[in-house]
Amino acid sequence: GNLRHSPARSEGDRSMSTYGVADSGWVNITDLEKDGWGEIIGCVNPQSWAALGIGLSIGLSVVGAAWGILLTGASLVGASVKSPRIRSKNLISIIFCEAVAIYGVIMSIILISKYGTGGDPEVLTCRQITEDMYFAGYGIFWAGVTVGLSNLFCGICVGVTGSGCALAHAQQESMFVKMLIVEIFGSALGLFGVIVGIIMSTDTAFP
Repeated sequence: GNLRHSPARSEGDRSMSTYGVADSGWVNITDLEKDGWGEIIGCVNPQSWAALGIGLSIGLSVVGAAWGILLTGASLVGASVKSPRIRSKNLISIIFCEAVAIYGVIMSIILISKYGTGGDPEVLTCRQITEDMYFAGYGIFWAGVTVGLSNLFCGICVGVTGSGCALAHAQQESMFVKMLIVEIFGSALGLFGVIVGIIMSTDTAFP
């Protein structure tokens, strides 16, 4: 009664073992037949996870910065038609949005320095991947995701706030300083993500 029987695999499932995955020798055929896709995902090279994290760090940061500039710039240009006096001061909102992309660039450079030189030539199969390599790969990946998502939402926050700042400043001169304080606190959100990402990646380095 305690015996557990795995369901029979179809011919399509069995074909995974001979469809380039196991033929390379990286994945054990027996483990692949037993665990299926779990074995494939678990045997992804840790440096691939690290590269993906680095890409997400800079990519999501740039998306957040671009999104913020889109929101702020449209309102700034529109409001400055009626109130040209707001153009100079409200450019600081664009600078805050651009700083989000700079956070991503800085973090990507830090993570690239931990990436290594292209892998260990002595590691020829999945089972030869060490715990240190897994730790480095996953650590860099999640550090990049943390920074990327933080900067994405930070850019949107600063963009919406900057848009409101431009419109409010066009109506009333005294509103600029008050809204600027809100923007400063919004821009700090991305900096928090960078700090946490640096801490997460402190001990991550490929051997």
